[in-house]
Amino acid sequence: MNGRILTQEGLDKLKIELESLKINKRKEVAERIKNAKEFGDLSENAEYQEAKEEQSFVEGRILELESIIKSSTVADNHQVLDTVNIGSTIQVEKDKQTFEFTIVGSTEADPVNNRISVESPLGSAFLGAKIGQEVEINLPIGKTIYKILVIK
Repeated sequence: MNGRILTQEGLDKLKIELESLKINKRKEVAERIKNAKEFGDLSENAEYQEAKEEQSFVEGRILELESIIKSSTVADNHQVLDTVNIGSTIQVEKDKQTFEFTIVGSTEADPVNNRISVESPLGSAFLGAKIGQEVEINLPIGKTIYKILVIK
């Protein structure tokens, strides 16, 4: 499969960003270019060059978002809740400490907020695990074992 798997929340965020770029940011950049042109010689106009670079970045991001949205699949959160899937929030135990993670698509990953990508070593190891199962994960620092306590 060429597309990414996202949660519905992640897909909605991408759509909001895309809409904002198309409606707001494009207009802002076009206005900056228009104003910069009024300063005269474009070859030596730093404001014009910056605005054109920003326009290029915005258009590239729009194309990237459109591609991601078009080729993505939304994870089915209505699957059986005894198995870890994309979109699952899980509680796990490691070394007598409890952790909570949400398994998300790669574009939604935010490790600081415990949103781990299904493509990461941790996320991919949890995928398909069941409550009570111990999952061994090979990390750069060595092997570690997590026990699945709760799947929501």
